[in-house]
Amino acid sequence: MEEFERASTGIPGLDDILNGGFLSSRLFLIEGMPGSGKTTLAFQFLLEGAKRGESVLYVTLSETQDEIEAVAASHGWNLKGITIRELMPATDALHFTDQYTVFHPSEVELSETTRKILADVDKLKPKRVVFDSLSELRLLAGNPLRYRRQILALKQYFAGRNCTVLLLDDLTAGSQHDLQVQSIAHGSLLLEHSLPAFGTLRRRLSIAKYRGSAFRGGYHDYVINRGGLDVFPRLIAAEHRTESTRERLPSGLTGLDRLMGGGLERGTSTLITGAAGTGKSTISALFCATAAADGKRSTMFVFDESITTLLSRLDGLGIELRKHVESGLVTINQIDPAELSPGELIHRVRQDVEHRQTCIVAIDSLNGYLNSMPDEKFLVIQLHEMLTYLGQRGVASILVSAHTGLISSQMIAPVDASYLADSVVLLRYYEAEGEVRQAISVVKMRGSEHERTIRDFSMRDGQITIGEPLRDYRGVLTGVPERRFTT
Repeated sequence: MEEFERASTGIPGLDDILNGGFLSSRLFLIEGMPGSGKTTLAFQFLLEGAKRGESVLYVTLSETQDEIEAVAASHGWNLKGITIRELMPATDALHFTDQYTVFHPSEVELSETTRKILADVDKLKPKRVVFDSLSELRLLAGNPLRYRRQILALKQYFAGRNCTVLLLDDLTAGSQHDLQVQSIAHGSLLLEHSLPAFGTLRRRLSIAKYRGSAFRGGYHDYVINRGGLDVFPRLIAAEHRTESTRERLPSGLTGLDRLMGGGLERGTSTLITGAAGTGKSTISALFCATAAADGKRSTMFVFDESITTLLSRLDGLGIELRKHVESGLVTINQIDPAELSPGELIHRVRQDVEHRQTCIVAIDSLNGYLNSMPDEKFLVIQLHEMLTYLGQRGVASILVSAHTGLISSQMIAPVDASYLADSVVLLRYYEAEGEVRQAISVVKMRGSEHERTIRDFSMRDGQITIGEPLRDYRGVLTGVPERRFTT
């Protein structure tokens, strides 16, 4: 068990990734391209120290105090308690009479810069120090050997002063990462951002190195909001194993419950799949409304349909979801996949499950979820982890997936999640007697008895009806069945 003192970053998600924060009295490297949020992270780190009554110091080598205060104002921060030191060339340094003639600038400027930094540290005795940025020190050093020696000297200087140091690097040196400083630093954190073909910036961070401490590896999504960084740690389902009940959650519709062996089983996942308009979202909402009527909480993440349209449509079918939304037993989250990262979506799911004791989580639809991912293979991996987590928390999860096309023997889903789900409910259109009708069946249910018939399904006259098994037809799932005539 680790017993090292840690300096909280002031960002709960990042503290979780770092197993509590940065190890105290160590030097850390924060790398990232301009605009990735390095300075924002650094100020959250310093503000957390100031809140704890610690002396903190911010050394800027490239920005003026006015620029820094403008950034703080944009986040609503009060920088009281943070000492800011500007180490920038004076404006008159551009005059030709002030140019160095005998000594190389690096021999004078780097020594002078270092002297000012150390004088401030000796005077203030800070517990937290941030240098922004290393690119200026690198230029002042003039060559890699002198630069490395300077960083080593800083590390040795701070080692005996009970001070946690962050070095910010904007990766403008021409190489992707500064391996010189990475080898010296106790830990290294990389901030990345990319611009997809459509939608907002996607940001993620990773820990490249962290000596003497466990940490959560891999990529973690984050966003920059007013107030600072919000970091969403990568979900590891194995960390959330709990004992859960295998209670059945009925739909309240007798025919559907009979098909599903009594309803949804807590701790399992159900995929409801079919063509557009077959009733997938309606069935998903029906389970949530029935659970709410029994006093249980549910959460719906809706990608494709507006909340207003969904509630109005359900009102017309007699499903009283609206009143449960107003009471707070059902939460509907409207998701814009162009604005939401996958990590943030999973974070919202976790918040609902862990803070609201949600028993049903519905994702409507996987098509929208897929659009929030940069690559389909990542969808399956993250979806598997999320479903495993929900199962271990005793939550019944519902996934809605729309097939392409309407009536065909070859209906194609955008991503095959059927092998991930414990149960699969199939809804299909079929042609019969000059009408387009709908059919419902349960084609898969792990470890549970269920009815294997194909039943007629309709949503008309203000109600949902599950009809009798379609025993007079064969080939219903092809979309164009044949009528069987008995003699």
